Amino acid sequence: MIRKHNRRAAKAAFAISIGVAIVLGGFAGTARPAVKATPTIVIGTKNFPEEYILGQLYSQALAAKGFTVSDKGSFGSSELIQTAIKSGKINFYPEYTGVIVQDLFHKASSGATAAATYKNAKTLEAKDGFTVLNPTPFYDTDVVAVTNATAKKYGLKTISDLKKVGSFKFGGFPECQTRNTCFVGYTKSYGITNATFTSLGSISAYAALDAGKVLAADVFSTDPPLGKGSKYTVLTDPKHVTGFQNVAPVVTTSVAKAAGAPFTKVVNEVSAKLTLPAILAMNKAVEVDNQTPKAVAAAFLKANGLS
Repeated sequence: MIRKHNRRAAKAAFAISIGVAIVLGGFAGTARPAVKATPTIVIGTKNFPEEYILGQLYSQALAAKGFTVSDKGSFGSSELIQTAIKSGKINFYPEYTGVIVQDLFHKASSGATAAATYKNAKTLEAKDGFTVLNPTPFYDTDVVAVTNATAKKYGLKTISDLKKVGSFKFGGFPECQTRNTCFVGYTKSYGITNATFTSLGSISAYAALDAGKVLAADVFSTDPPLGKGSKYTVLTDPKHVTGFQNVAPVVTTSVAKAAGAPFTKVVNEVSAKLTLPAILAMNKAVEVDNQTPKAVAAAFLKANGLS
């Protein structure tokens, strides 16, 4: 799952209403209580805006409570960041529960429910020496999108309907081609044999759809372009190929134990506030309104009493 953007810093304060205000702009510093004899929390993220926001949320919240935090930034795809945490380059990163089960541990199904998926993710990661902390209320999953014009032209409503299009190009970022939650899953589960995968790399999937370079593309359910009045149609996934994808921080178990209950409490408190309206608002602030993930995260934490 890759969405890459570098955004310039915010120039003025503004508010987003999401039940509690997210005020983006200036804020006063607060004293940070000392935390004794705890390990440095070395945080990494995957390489798209939502992950950058998540990384900043956890990093800043922990630092505000006195933990020593080292933010290593983006490591790329799930496969790459998994290598990073296993090698000890990082010891904490936010991951999606279904991705853990299906893409990192290569299980055919992530689970029948969100709760089952989380349980499976915890069990699998524990065997490798990692702890999965509480999941967020929001989820963000792969979805297949086409332009509204394409959907109307071919009568497309579900992913299975792509079989009636004829030969077409399906766009996605490189790892999508081999993932059970992406191109492999779509084609196998729905019997799609008429699609050729096109790797988009750093090219926007929406730009590729607009330009007609691909007929359908793998995108993400919390993408701002899919909001109200969208010019794209999301094809339904009745077989739930993409599974359940709540975010849950993965932490090296020895680090989680050494950091103790105060560490777990801070992380879980942040996760509990991450509702779907909250993440949609923050994604928009970064991807559309050109705010930085750092500023957006700081304002959200302040508004929610977490910094």
